[in-house]
Amino acid sequence: MENQKRIAIQDTYGERFQHCWGCGSKNDQGLHLKSYPSEDGKTCICKIVPDEKYTGGVPQNLFGGMIAMIFDCHGTASAAYFNHKDKGLELTEDTVIKRYITARIEVDFKKPVPMNDEVKVISELEELTERKAIINMTMEVAGEVRAKARMVAVGVKDNM
Repeated sequence: MENQKRIAIQDTYGERFQHCWGCGSKNDQGLHLKSYPSEDGKTCICKIVPDEKYTGGVPQNLFGGMIAMIFDCHGTASAAYFNHKDKGLELTEDTVIKRYITARIEVDFKKPVPMNDEVKVISELEELTERKAIINMTMEVAGEVRAKARMVAVGVKDNM
């Protein structure tokens, strides 16, 4: 993987699935979040520096809905990747990955997430079956855990 161009999981979504506000490459108004597998493929990582307009009830800190949205987009991308990897496949520029959507997400808010700092979300696979993936995620700023999430994501057919 070190000699390959890094490919964001979201960039392998089929045309129909590229319009999400959080991670869709075809949404002109969106954030264009990108998730990447780690070198060993055991985790996926997403990084973002939130814009000031997403501050919440605690001034200069990210609002909870935005935290949940970042977990949502990163978690479903991670589920898609872990399923793809489980089939023995690599991410390439020609990959059209099977899409996953959120069936359930639980977010534990630990500490406020400060603005103007890089937010890093790390996901790990807990369980993978033919139809679903359970993903655990941690949101950190400067190495300090700010929130955690657990997601149940389900695979969808391309014509849903």
